[in-house]
Amino acid sequence: MNGETEKPVLASLFDRHGRMFSEELGIDLMRGTPAPLFQWLCAALLMSARIPSERAMQAAGALKDAGWTTARHMADSRWEDRVKVLNGAGYARFDESAARMLGETADLLVSDYGGDLRRLRERAEYDPANEKRLLQEFKGIGYVGADIFLREVQCVWGELYPFADRKALETSEKLGLPETPGGLAALVSRKDFPRLVAALVRAALAK
Repeated sequence: MNGETEKPVLASLFDRHGRMFSEELGIDLMRGTPAPLFQWLCAALLMSARIPSERAMQAAGALKDAGWTTARHMADSRWEDRVKVLNGAGYARFDESAARMLGETADLLVSDYGGDLRRLRERAEYDPANEKRLLQEFKGIGYVGADIFLREVQCVWGELYPFADRKALETSEKLGLPETPGGLAALVSRKDFPRLVAALVRAALAK
């Protein structure tokens, strides 16, 4: 596919799906501060489970509505209350385990990084591979969860750019677009790249 034939595909992607998941949740990652970074980490944890993405997003929004917007707030919450909130948001089957993992993740973030994921970035020495490895030390954040977190955090953690996970790249290939992060990055501005990756993931989820 050449540049001219790629344009309508890109236009359709942005028109139908061009919104980052964090934006949908009202999480302003561009602030780059502890609260939105933590909120997006929780969302990544929930979204990485084998559950419809809509329910995971509802659950992530419910955590915010409950006031658990920082690692300290989450660490101070009760497991029973987290289960109730998740279950009420439709995060069934995984509510008890997710509630436990959210608490353990918050505890580790507070104890090891003072509740601030920017310190994880510093400990990783701004190396994407190290960042991904350290993220997977949190309960409930495996390979997929780390990818979900990183693909949108790249809008503020510049060392990650251009980052696209396997789901986005597989969709890109099916649509006749480049199959590498670098190839995709050449199609859009740096600012729009995270939205392109999100659009590809959303397209995959929408099938």
